[in-house]
Amino acid sequence: MKTRLLAFLATALLLCSCSSDSGRFRIEGRLRNMNFGEFWVYSPDGGFEGIDTIKVRNSRFEYEWNLQRPATLVVIFPNFSEQPVFAEPHATVEMKGDATHLKELTIEGTDDNEEMTKLRMNLNKLMPPEIPAAVAAFVSEHPTSPVSRYLLYRYFEQPREVDYATAAKLAVLLMNGDPQNENLKKRRNQFINLQHGALKSKCPPFTVTDVKGRRVTEKIFSGKVSVVTAWASWSYRSTDQQRRLQMLKKDYGDDLAVLSICVDGRPADCKNRVERDSLKWSTICDGRMWDTPLLARFGMADVPANVVIDRKGRVVARNLEPRALEDKLKAMLKK
Repeated sequence: MKTRLLAFLATALLLCSCSSDSGRFRIEGRLRNMNFGEFWVYSPDGGFEGIDTIKVRNSRFEYEWNLQRPATLVVIFPNFSEQPVFAEPHATVEMKGDATHLKELTIEGTDDNEEMTKLRMNLNKLMPPEIPAAVAAFVSEHPTSPVSRYLLYRYFEQPREVDYATAAKLAVLLMNGDPQNENLKKRRNQFINLQHGALKSKCPPFTVTDVKGRRVTEKIFSGKVSVVTAWASWSYRSTDQQRRLQMLKKDYGDDLAVLSICVDGRPADCKNRVERDSLKWSTICDGRMWDTPLLARFGMADVPANVVIDRKGRVVARNLEPRALEDKLKAMLKK
């Protein structure tokens, strides 16, 4: 009896051990010319919430994550460039490259990551105007690939100028291969809403509550030069955008209307940041991160992001770089 009990316990412990590690995904890597440092990782398709940190020691790093289903990770390097990693249970990938030439970074270990590496190397050879067509061709040929879902996000949601009609068609194509994917449904609807000329459209109506509990609607923009921004505490470029707007707000006062959307996961932390920085306009942070409805309302899918609205309530610019945004608003406020 005792022997049988011990055998049962040993088997149970073994099964528990296997179960706890059953979905383990691992990244191993080496970056030349980066002895020590860190970079960040998040999951745009909800693989996990928030932002995690990957430490680099002696040019090497490793990252482990227990997952139950395939997911996409996005690694953010110190120069704010991004690299997708396609995670699978039970898999290990190796990331290799030079920190001074991140475009040539390679990821080996799974078919999806090797496919993305091959595509990226081919895109590096193209001129910028040629890239959207090459990406669209890849997506059309690989409608069920997680690489295609990431490419839709990267090349048809993030850029300043987007071909929304093409983006909507590609989203529908991907949905045919993955009809239960809720993120694809949201993107399809977003592209359909925006494809009829976002830069000439009227500011969409909305009603939201900011981090201080105030009700905010599109009426705050009435008769004013206005800007809607998206930012996150972990993105230097987006906080730089906020600092520039803060200086403009001091100079132009009520002539400039600002509304910000923070994609941080903790509204209380966002509120503390707003109070610490003495931001004088409303900030929306509902803790839903990339699923915040107001982001989709304005067609935003990245940080920093911005939408500029003229005094007649028309969208006149999208996703300008922080300095270009500052110059654009100054020119409009002088008229």
